[in-house]
Amino acid sequence: MSSGYIHLFDTTLRDGQQTRGIDFTVNQKRSIADALDGLGLDYVEGGWPGANATDEEFFATPPKLNHAKFVAFGMTRRPGYSADNDPVLAGLRQAQCDAYCVVGKAWDFHVTEALNTELDENLAMIEDSLRHLGNHAGEVLYDAEHFFDGYKNNKDYALACLEAARTAGARWIVLCDTNGGTLPGEVYDIVREVEQIIPGNQLGIHCHDDTGNAVANSLAAVEAGVRQIQGTLNGIGERCGNADLVSIIPTLKLKTNFEIGVTDEALQGLTLTSRLLDEIVGRSPRANAPYVGASAFAHKAGLHVSGIARNPASYEHIDPQKVGNDRQVVVSDQSGRANIKMMLAKTKLGMELSNDQVGRLLEGVKEKEAQGLTFDGAEASFELLARQVAMPFRPFFKLDRFRVIDERRHNVHGDIVVEAVALVTLWVGESSHMEAESGNGPVNALDRAMRKALLNHYPCLEDMTLSDYKVRILDSKSGTQAVTRVMIESHDGKGRTWHTVGISANIIDASYMALHDAITWKLLQEGARALV
Repeated sequence: MSSGYIHLFDTTLRDGQQTRGIDFTVNQKRSIADALDGLGLDYVEGGWPGANATDEEFFATPPKLNHAKFVAFGMTRRPGYSADNDPVLAGLRQAQCDAYCVVGKAWDFHVTEALNTELDENLAMIEDSLRHLGNHAGEVLYDAEHFFDGYKNNKDYALACLEAARTAGARWIVLCDTNGGTLPGEVYDIVREVEQIIPGNQLGIHCHDDTGNAVANSLAAVEAGVRQIQGTLNGIGERCGNADLVSIIPTLKLKTNFEIGVTDEALQGLTLTSRLLDEIVGRSPRANAPYVGASAFAHKAGLHVSGIARNPASYEHIDPQKVGNDRQVVVSDQSGRANIKMMLAKTKLGMELSNDQVGRLLEGVKEKEAQGLTFDGAEASFELLARQVAMPFRPFFKLDRFRVIDERRHNVHGDIVVEAVALVTLWVGESSHMEAESGNGPVNALDRAMRKALLNHYPCLEDMTLSDYKVRILDSKSGTQAVTRVMIESHDGKGRTWHTVGISANIIDASYMALHDAITWKLLQEGARALV
């Protein structure tokens, strides 16, 4: 690819907020803006001043950014208004920012149908608005909305819109694939034609992902000559989202000759930044996300793991540490000896298994997965199985019995009340302990009752918490009699997170198995002494 500096323009705080189910608070916007600035982005678009109370407050006390320019977004003046009297432009003028980004129509169809105005009036709206705002800030950008559709429908008019922006002094003219329906080859060809009129160092690209091509379209535009890319963290945005800067940044940094403002050190925080956004919006990180997903460098097939063991470059396109991610080796019925050995290297067994032990462990894994268990994502349960092969340990406790009662009733006020209570009897050494606990559902009640029965002997369980719970029906044709697999995620006060698995035709019994493994793994990590 070519060389040169590519300016990165983030629109997460505006485009991202148009995502279904996402509404940022002012404090959340500040946190995201600080993270974007820390990455080394060139522009952070804060939102639309005056459009809502959140953006109004955000721009009243803008974030203090060290690297990025803080941008206010708005639209061209309305038809029939002067720039001085337009209320939208008035809101922009009052915003505390370093630059303005103004969206205006570039498709004649939208001018006549959506704006219901004349084509010449739209050109005047673009020029008047940008020239007016240019007198209030050092930098103005023009987002040419629906440019690619407009170019294909009426090339001369779409180019006239760009020329109006350039005449008004726009620093950047951004070509927008607003409907997300343009393909990479089209983007490249059209940008090359535009560059014959407007130099690439004044051109940007803004792509939506309705065909799944937003990242590819952005890179095609850069190769064709544009020198600014607009996008969002994790590709969030209206409909199918926007170009994902979390994919674009490492691609530019690690796979091209282009320069960006993200340093090697900052790039190592990319995974953390991606997951920070997911945490803020209340979403689980996408496991198969390029570069930063939990599965981005996960290896399951025995052939692949064998190659990774010899040289990671055989099945990894980059070193995962460069983007702050980690290599994962998955053990399953697809595994070979290489998978087992690499997984063992990540455990704390304190010894190496012989070839015979590795073989027995591999057969054990395949046998249990044939029954419905899976160690793909349940590394703690795998470690317990490996320990029993390497150096069998005495159990920390034994189950006598448990009973779970789940009740749904109406209280005296007629409200629905759902209660779960678990009664558990466990043996620890020569002592029998019976405890009862209520919980938010039967599994939570069972978890609390088990740990309550064990706390006197194993106080280290105090900081252990069940953080995620997943159920999968293995044979949907059997209906309520089907075998159920339960995956549990646990964490503790030392920052450890681990995953365990259980399987049974009874969902509570499967949950108990996973909880048993979770507690046992925690006790092993703490160096607890078995009393049984």
